[in-house]
Amino acid sequence: MRDDDFRRSDNIDDRREGGGGGGGGFGFPMGGGGLGIGTIVVLGLVGWAFGIDPRLLISGAEVLTGGAPTQQSERASPGKQGAPTDEMGSMISGVLGEIDDRWTEIFKANGQTYVGPRIVLFRNSTNGGRCGMAQSAMGPFYCPPDKQIYIDTNFFKQVETRFKGCSGSACRFTAAYIIAHEAGHHVQNLLGILPRVTRLQEQAGSKSESNALQVRVELQADCLSGVWVNREQKKRPNFLEEGDIDAALTTASAIGDDTLQRKAGREVVPDSFTHGSAEQRKRWFMTGYQQGTVQACNTFAAEKL
Repeated sequence: MRDDDFRRSDNIDDRREGGGGGGGGFGFPMGGGGLGIGTIVVLGLVGWAFGIDPRLLISGAEVLTGGAPTQQSERASPGKQGAPTDEMGSMISGVLGEIDDRWTEIFKANGQTYVGPRIVLFRNSTNGGRCGMAQSAMGPFYCPPDKQIYIDTNFFKQVETRFKGCSGSACRFTAAYIIAHEAGHHVQNLLGILPRVTRLQEQAGSKSESNALQVRVELQADCLSGVWVNREQKKRPNFLEEGDIDAALTTASAIGDDTLQRKAGREVVPDSFTHGSAEQRKRWFMTGYQQGTVQACNTFAAEKL
């Protein structure tokens, strides 16, 4: 991915200096026996699959719709504001700037106004505002009430070393795909999709029914990330390099629910999926990438996911 001419966004809260105010974090929940059933590991798996803060699925509509803030959010202290100058921070700032620009264009074409999310960069752990504490083990996540994306930048290094599906430019694009997925949740939030789904989940008659709704949310975010790549490629025809799309698809496959369950040594149980299978995640990303429209991402109207 070529990002030299990306517009750098200043909408960054960089808390990496000093390690983000936490201990050593929980580490990266992968491999060997690290994928147990313990609460932290389960939350880490869900967050690691690039979704909304998994605690929101437990706490329900109050936090999703901006309910009472936690004590932690009241003590939040911002880090360095503006576009970072280090290589990783600058790349993230550039991706956010381009995501904001393309979604601003899409919203404007439909008579709507787009206001982008804020990205919080941290190491190990940090205050997650109304979503509680952000931990490394949770992976990147979007906090709907605060309209912020939380990213421990070490996560992207783990993707490169663990997956071995990317290197150099391709790893940069994989990071962009992940950020675009989280921004997809922000788009869903602005369009009122997330609050509506939460209400439907509260009315769901079973856990599997609630999970099925969450899968549609996540696959739609995958598709919306593909829409951004499509629009960005039209704006900057040379921004993608050979191997970039393949690397993103490799990542999408690696974080499919079926793949994660197999790696955990567990039986694959589709009713327990919260993000979709490897095949579904790849296919919906490609749908957004190939068609380039929000309308193509209506997972809620799709009979077959």
